Amino acid sequence: MRTVNMSQAKTHLSRLVEETAGGEEIVIAKHNRPVACLVALEASTRRRKPGGWEDQVWMADDFDAPLPEELERSIYGDASEPPAS
Repeated sequence: MRTVNMSQAKTHLSRLVEETAGGEEIVIAKHNRPVACLVALEASTRRRKPGGWEDQVWMADDFDAPLPEELERSIYGDASEPPAS
């Protein structure tokens, strides 16, 4: 594990990222105090598969039906009245 100061990290970020992709871990220090660690991310080996929630989620047939007027008024107010200021 190698330590670089903040100004070196700013100047040579691309090179440091390439080094971490090669397996090296780099500590970034500010005023000689470690503040961050630059490490490579592990590549995902598992491909995402669409679906998977079948028979686990239920949705009502009217889930997108308009709200009852009373509930809509309580949320949005009465459209016939001017907005409160």
